[in-house]
Amino acid sequence: MKAIILAAGIGKRLWDLTQHRPKCLIEFGGKSLLVRHLEHLASQGVQRAALVVGYKQDMIRNAVGTTYAGVDLTYLVNDQYHRGSISSLWLARGEFDDDAVVMDADVLYHREIMKRLIRSPHQNCLLMDETVVQRGEECMVVVRGGRVVALTKRMPSVYDYAGEGVGFLKVGRPDAERLVGSLRAHIDRGAWDMEYEDGLLEFFDQVRVGHEKIGGLPWTEIDFPEDVTRAEREILPKLD
Repeated sequence: MKAIILAAGIGKRLWDLTQHRPKCLIEFGGKSLLVRHLEHLASQGVQRAALVVGYKQDMIRNAVGTTYAGVDLTYLVNDQYHRGSISSLWLARGEFDDDAVVMDADVLYHREIMKRLIRSPHQNCLLMDETVVQRGEECMVVVRGGRVVALTKRMPSVYDYAGEGVGFLKVGRPDAERLVGSLRAHIDRGAWDMEYEDGLLEFFDQVRVGHEKIGGLPWTEIDFPEDVTRAEREILPKLD
């Protein structure tokens, strides 16, 4: 298994911090988000990661090099990093030569969360915080008939239950071609400004994707200044 880490964006909503460094290099407890990702991956036996970089990419290369914590790193450069995240995942389409975990780079989380994803019996799997009810921009894992039918901020009218997505997707190698095909339909029509999650509806329709519930485990996405404060005060003390 390998990881595909999407770390190209600017992080405009955290400009006070990201004007000086990429969001994945924001530190909590003396460790950057990226270093924590790599350490958690290594603890689960993942030895390869492809980093999609763009904004201030040299800082990322200098921070982790070509090997970190036993994880061999390769770099893919997204020159269109100001566009939607679909541009980064599309750039990484050739990296699906093994089972893979696609990861947003801006999440602070307990190591058990990565363990639960990697060791899930589901070949294709999303993590769901079932304790979260959508109140704003939360990207939700939506389940109907025992399978994931959407990963979206726009809830469908009919579903069985839902919870917030953590930002990691495990994809089995046999189904990677269908994921790429689902993205291609949007790339072919020039939809470069969309988020990759919205490009996966066809994938969810064609492929059975399971989920693992992680409610109660500490985690947060880092998008806004208040997320940084919550991460420092509430999440970080619970990680060790």
